[in-house]
Amino acid sequence: MKKLFLVIITVFFLGCENKKEINLAANEWIGYAPLFYANEMGWLKKENIRLIRTVSLGESLDLFKNGLVNAFAGTQYEYMQVKNKVVPVILLDKSYGGDVVVSNRPLNELKKARKIDVYLEMDSVNYLLLQYFAKHFGFDMKKFNLINLDQQEISKKDFGKDPVIIVTYSPYDVVYLKKGFYELANSKSVSELLIVDAVFLDAECHAENLRGLKGYIDKAIEEIEKNPKKVFSVIKNYYPNYDFDDFKLGLQKIRWINNPDKEVLSQLKGVNFDTGKLIYENKN
Repeated sequence: MKKLFLVIITVFFLGCENKKEINLAANEWIGYAPLFYANEMGWLKKENIRLIRTVSLGESLDLFKNGLVNAFAGTQYEYMQVKNKVVPVILLDKSYGGDVVVSNRPLNELKKARKIDVYLEMDSVNYLLLQYFAKHFGFDMKKFNLINLDQQEISKKDFGKDPVIIVTYSPYDVVYLKKGFYELANSKSVSELLIVDAVFLDAECHAENLRGLKGYIDKAIEEIEKNPKKVFSVIKNYYPNYDFDDFKLGLQKIRWINNPDKEVLSQLKGVNFDTGKLIYENKN
């Protein structure tokens, strides 16, 4: 959702006068947990990196477009919207069920509905997932009344009895599943859909601290894998909808690709994702 929280961000237009400073926007996606952990541990500060929390992928993108940050965490969908202005520098994760389509009605009832309200973040990968869902299950997109809200706003709505579809992602999916919503599709079941997350940097920046950031991301992922309970205790305020069991389940819905293999790199090149400036350990 296009909201610029200028009250919280006493920011100036960034550019790259200070080549060492990175202002990085990230929303509450489960795959950004390493960034949140690195921030809480004080590691980002050591590298002169400021983390700006956002409520949606769309807001992160808007902050970048408006010159309020010079880096953001996002998917290849957001990347393609500003491809001539950014470079992917660090891969984070691949969605493996974490992007989800849910509804308060089973699929057979939705098929009979004449019109369906669909809640999603329009200017994000949500829209791409909806298109794949509609094609996979034979829905005409004209049947959908698209309502553009950020995930926090959607999660607080009372939907009543009318049929609705919500395109969402971890950690918000648990809000609906706990209310008895049906999971209709996800990024694992729609096998032809590739969703990857990365850190994208302003193409005009030549930040000298990217390797430091990459090292701390690797360290955070290692901590998450070894001791997720400890990590969750540190970052739980970033995930108000989660308890520890939800956090563990959310982690099962992604795959870390911070040091990608040949298969991942090939997949990325297949969707015109520039891998030339990625920082990673070659495991091939």
